[in-house]
Amino acid sequence: MIGRLTGEVVEKQPPQLMLEVAGVGYELEASMNTFYKLPAIGERVTLHTHMVVREDAQLLYGFADAKERVLFRALIKTNGVGPKLALAILSGTSSEEFIRCVHNEDSATLVRIPGVGKKTAERLIVEMKDKLDKLELPTMTEFALEASGAPVVAAKVDNRAEAESALIALGYKPVQATRAVEQAAASLGEGASVEELIRQSLKSMVGG
Repeated sequence: MIGRLTGEVVEKQPPQLMLEVAGVGYELEASMNTFYKLPAIGERVTLHTHMVVREDAQLLYGFADAKERVLFRALIKTNGVGPKLALAILSGTSSEEFIRCVHNEDSATLVRIPGVGKKTAERLIVEMKDKLDKLELPTMTEFALEASGAPVVAAKVDNRAEAESALIALGYKPVQATRAVEQAAASLGEGASVEELIRQSLKSMVGG
């Protein structure tokens, strides 16, 4: 199994990214919280990883810190929660906020996340509360960054469209995504990055 990768960021299209490690490009999926911490394209990063092997695919998930990976692994062991929903949960809340929701039985915050209905939120609280008490959550470990020295060429992309695509990939409805991104762009200004637009949009939809 692949537990950690260190390489150069060559693509960032939330929630997907690609790392080039010793000439090999690894495609990963990551939560938005990890994306917010990624360096620019062309720079190096170390990510904790989790690999899922299915009959039709081998999927690799990346995390900026070990704590988030521990929570991801606990989430996908919860009844009715797969990797996609686990990423949506870890994108809509930080690790600390999710733990707070579970301990405080705050289902109202959890149901704002796409794919999490009332029953799923209640199941998460019941099952994860027991798991969190037994989990040994590591101290937040930030990824290591190294400047590659190579010039970084900014890609000409439509940041709004990319932010909308990321939100839709996380399970939000197109209408919700468009509205949230438009509001975020109006608040942040035209120069906002994709990550900033996503962060603001998620804050408005999940944080209330």
